Amino acid sequence: MRETGPRINERLLRGGDIRLIGANGENLGVTSPERALSLAEDAGLDLVEISPTANPPVCKIMDFGKFKYETQKKEAEARKNQKVIEIKEVKFRPGTDTHDYDVKMRSVFKFLEEGDKVKVTLRFRGREMAHQDLGKALLDRVAEDVKAAGKIESMPRLEGRQMVMMIGPVK
Repeated sequence: MRETGPRINERLLRGGDIRLIGANGENLGVTSPERALSLAEDAGLDLVEISPTANPPVCKIMDFGKFKYETQKKEAEARKNQKVIEIKEVKFRPGTDTHDYDVKMRSVFKFLEEGDKVKVTLRFRGREMAHQDLGKALLDRVAEDVKAAGKIESMPRLEGRQMVMMIGPVK
């Protein structure tokens, strides 16, 4: 069985003295783990290791089930409040015409408004590799068009047969 979380009760009995904090938060000083465990059992609570790296380790007398429940609640609340930034990808070709360009740019703006990053990929095929200047011009046009809605995080760079540019949302 793998141990997760703090050590409690009998698992604390190996080792030297510990610094003990009472159920009401009062400091009871440095004591042996056996005495601390008997105080916890008398109170009907658990002995929980709070800071294992301190010297001596800090333990507290508390209701471990309640402690675990409150910790889970805090973690769930933190997860609920965080925004996961996704990376959306929009692919262009050097010969992308104006209407197709406009349609793809609407997607870019929509992604940026939702707070996601956009990876603009320009793929070269065959002899298009000889005309990388056309691709660079297209990505410069994209960068110019999104200035109001996003900021360029990485300028266009060639990776094999494709040019890649990252655009992040404006905060």
